[in-house]
Amino acid sequence: VQLQASGGGLVQAGGSLRVSCAASGRIGSYVMAWFRQAPGKEREFVAAIPWSGSSTYYGDSVKGRFTISRDNAKNTVYLQMNNLQPEDTGVYYCAGRVARYGSTWYSNPGSYDNWGQGTQVTVSS
Repeated sequence: VQLQASGGGLVQAGGSLRVSCAASGRIGSYVMAWFRQAPGKEREFVAAIPWSGSSTYYGDSVKGRFTISRDNAKNTVYLQMNNLQPEDTGVYYCAGRVARYGSTWYSNPGSYDNWGQGTQVTVSS
């Protein structure tokens, strides 16, 4: 499955953006996730959603501000980002893999074998 992220841009602090990840194939059985990477920093877990969408998982720094969702019929995953702050600046990557048992692996970027090319999000103060 190939993934294509889009929707990034420049926004002022306190603003909102929605980024999307379109898949070339069916992702109904996939766990999908968003990661981000700022210059000079490691890739950071942002959010994940299993195939059913019945539960969602977030990194501590985005809880209460970001919402991940998915539309399996459209093979697309979304990340709604509200109250953006300068520290949210970075390249946002979507990732996916076929689900396996448990959820502790969701936040580990090494668990995913499908990655999009990333979309830049810049938040100005």
